[in-house]
Amino acid sequence: MKALCWTGVNETSVEEVPDPKILNSHDVILRVILTTTCGSDLHLLGGYIPFMRSGDVLGHEFLGEVVEVGAGVQKHKVGDRVVVCSFISCGKCWYCQNKLFSLCDNGNPNPAITEALWGFAPGGCFGYSHALGGYAGSHADYIRVPYADQGAFSVPDGVPDLTALFASDAAPTGWTGVDQAEVQAGDVVAVWGAGGVGQMAAAAAQLRGAERVIVIDRIANRLQQVEQHIGAETLNYEQVDVAAALREVTGGRGPDVCIEAVGMEAHSSGPAYLYDQAKQQLRLQTDRPTAVREAIHACRKGGTVFTLGVFAAVVDKFPLGAVMNKALTLRGAQQHGHRYIPQILEHMARGELTTEHLATHVMPLDQGPRGYEMFKNKEDGCVRAVFQPAG
Repeated sequence: MKALCWTGVNETSVEEVPDPKILNSHDVILRVILTTTCGSDLHLLGGYIPFMRSGDVLGHEFLGEVVEVGAGVQKHKVGDRVVVCSFISCGKCWYCQNKLFSLCDNGNPNPAITEALWGFAPGGCFGYSHALGGYAGSHADYIRVPYADQGAFSVPDGVPDLTALFASDAAPTGWTGVDQAEVQAGDVVAVWGAGGVGQMAAAAAQLRGAERVIVIDRIANRLQQVEQHIGAETLNYEQVDVAAALREVTGGRGPDVCIEAVGMEAHSSGPAYLYDQAKQQLRLQTDRPTAVREAIHACRKGGTVFTLGVFAAVVDKFPLGAVMNKALTLRGAQQHGHRYIPQILEHMARGELTTEHLATHVMPLDQGPRGYEMFKNKEDGCVRAVFQPAG
């Protein structure tokens, strides 16, 4: 079959790779219908997560049709259209039983790498390096889905493919941040980043009753999408002082919840960006925490800051004093999608959640390298490149 593979730093190629096979009785094999790029894939592409091997299949956000089922699978049959959570979780361990699915003890068969980095290993993730299991990704004609009864969800008949696709990762990641940050009715929520995850966090905050939701970015077409499709307010950080603007709209207090949806390659227009970029390129720090710092300083006293953007290891100049002295709650997580995808699909079925607009560029899988180039460089207003395998 064909698959889009990582072949080196900032290099991808469509290659012939072996077809996936059932390896466990709880597996299913899917024919991939749609699969999309994600901002966190750029960290792999650029070599910032150094656990890729040439030939690894990329992709973790996808929708497919079941073509083969293991003997132990009970919830799915051949022909079912399913969306799959990007994180791989067993459903049986202590963490899964406590709905902390991305922390599954059994989803990552290569735990040593992340145990050394973080003390404990999280679950596995499709197409996201050998640090998170070494699983083949979704940018392919077919994919094996382990623990299918846990991580694959049947799509309601009335929900189009391009809508349901984003129930795989972008929407549940946004839901994770909003729920874990305990956004309440009447809250003011600020979201850094107007990509797919940031937009879905804004949508989730609105559905939970936030009084005002403000999304911060610099890319005009993404900010326009937020206003048109999500209905949230926007700030362009290249045009305004974000901290001052947030104080102004909150009566001087600051947002109740600040959600960082940018990650380790954050950009800014200030001198701190140049400092962070230089240290990251010299490998004196692994991540650029520019947006996290701004969120911590902007958040009201006693508020909550949540990191949804992907971070790998260590950062410099982290404002721990602000966290402590302002009595902030600082949290972060990979998505617990198994917990949120069913309700997200219900919102989609009722027309309460719009996602198709994120798919600005839909193309055959054969054009995957060009799609990643457009996505990385924000060419032609690309918010997400979506691939259609021919399988």
